[in-house]
Amino acid sequence: MIAHDILIIGGGLTGLRAAVGLCDRFDVGLVTKVYPLRSHSIAAQGGINAPLANNPESRDDTWEKHSFDTVKGSDYLADQDAVELMCREAAPIVYEMEHWGCPFSRFPDGTIAQRPFGGAGYPRTCYSADITGHVLLNTLYERAVAKGVRVYPEWVVTSLCVEDNRCHGVVVLDMHSGELIPIRAGTTFFGTGGYGRVFANSTNALINTGSGIGMAYTAGIPLKDMEFVQFHPTTLIGTNILMSEACRGEGATLLNNQGERFMGRYAPTAMELAPRDIVSRCIQTEINEGRGFDHPLGKYIELDLRHLGEKRIKERLTGIRNICLDFVGIDPVKEPIPIMPGQHYSMGGIDVDIQGASEVQGFYAGGECACVSVHGANRLGGNSLLDTIVFGKLAALAITEEIAGGGRRQPDEKPLLRLRNEVEAKLKRLAAPGREKTAILQQEMNATLFAKAGIFRIAKEMEEALAKVLELKERYRHCGVTSPARHMNYELVAALEMEYMLEVAHTTVLGALLRQESRGAHYRNDFPSRNDRDWMKHTIARRGPDGDPVISYREVTVTRYQPMERK
Repeated sequence: MIAHDILIIGGGLTGLRAAVGLCDRFDVGLVTKVYPLRSHSIAAQGGINAPLANNPESRDDTWEKHSFDTVKGSDYLADQDAVELMCREAAPIVYEMEHWGCPFSRFPDGTIAQRPFGGAGYPRTCYSADITGHVLLNTLYERAVAKGVRVYPEWVVTSLCVEDNRCHGVVVLDMHSGELIPIRAGTTFFGTGGYGRVFANSTNALINTGSGIGMAYTAGIPLKDMEFVQFHPTTLIGTNILMSEACRGEGATLLNNQGERFMGRYAPTAMELAPRDIVSRCIQTEINEGRGFDHPLGKYIELDLRHLGEKRIKERLTGIRNICLDFVGIDPVKEPIPIMPGQHYSMGGIDVDIQGASEVQGFYAGGECACVSVHGANRLGGNSLLDTIVFGKLAALAITEEIAGGGRRQPDEKPLLRLRNEVEAKLKRLAAPGREKTAILQQEMNATLFAKAGIFRIAKEMEEALAKVLELKERYRHCGVTSPARHMNYELVAALEMEYMLEVAHTTVLGALLRQESRGAHYRNDFPSRNDRDWMKHTIARRGPDGDPVISYREVTVTRYQPMERK
């Protein structure tokens, strides 16, 4: 058995920032199922929001105005105390990353460059060309290496150990040796990312299964607002690789098959820089009404960068151009990019407070796997990178303060050893011949959720989706893997994670079915209006005694921004 004072699960921006903030004072271990530089944070492209007021158009930008844009963009479901905290921390976080060596793009005067993003009143998105997540992740990983953070790469967490409302650690599968290892920790922090791969047509990496969220839920920790799933307007046809909002921030336009810049009919002021949920629905409406282009891999709309010019595209959208050349053989300097909406972000997640603490002693979470809630019903572009680093930092401060105040816990080995035996039995069951294969179950789940609980939702289809998820949960009991080997057996890992993905799918569909309104990314064709009187509240999902979700609701925290019509 391995022991650490603090155990961090996840090697992305949230986990690394928490580790950097804790390792000077405590024995910290960081477990990640991929090497940290392969974490999905590296795929973030467009930028990180902060009211630096460097752009000539944003000289009077403030954290209060950033907060208002975030709350309005959330369709007033975000907790406003959490939003204000994040926005106050934004500028210090960006400067901290700059001082640690992050190579931001620059204006001619040497200040950090900022570009416009959807739903923002000012150009406040700081960027490094279109590889902002890449440079932020490398910067934090270099910092973690310099500080000697102990990293366990390619170790897959199989179960979270919670007993008597206290977290004792986790049981991991070492992919290299195939060994099951209990890791004991006084405090466990999850930064495990979102649940994009529960859906088909996702921009998310294959590792974004949401297993950390499902694992916490299975261990008895409640989830919040799981029905709110963001669909990005512009993903590449076929692969659904993200075509960053930076494209539209730089001035790209959206065109239908009639050559019309159609956003003028839906959002005549904001145009292509309307919030993501709105732009996604507009694009899908164009496609549904026959104004999309045909392609063997589906219908699409064109994202046109040509008028930006070759120099600007090569300087500011290098990654986008390379992706288009490599994956569809199109040079956006000369041709429009074929795009379609795709699942992109998880607003819901593990229920935590503004310091990342859950209701279980010794368990914290941050980043996309957690729901603070700063994004509410819809996240603004540029706020996700901010969320990951801010709440990684704040959780580290909260954990330090708690331990300094006498909160150092002595985790119990016995629950971990019992859990290890349970996981061992599960692995043996999965290694036995089974009628069902995980890949088939996941494919059916993906297609069902994207089609019936996607951009547009209606009760009948969500009831069908819920029935399908329940069917898949029953079929999962008969899953088996081809080989019993544990060394680098990704089929076995997928089978382990499938259990948690189905729990995530169950809470997502049930929450969406019960919420009888349209708000942010949750759009009901049968309830097309927002209903603040009955539904301005968070959805809380707990695992009931029979294993099914038990849904309750909690009031949204309102401070200075009273709800108004979002238009």
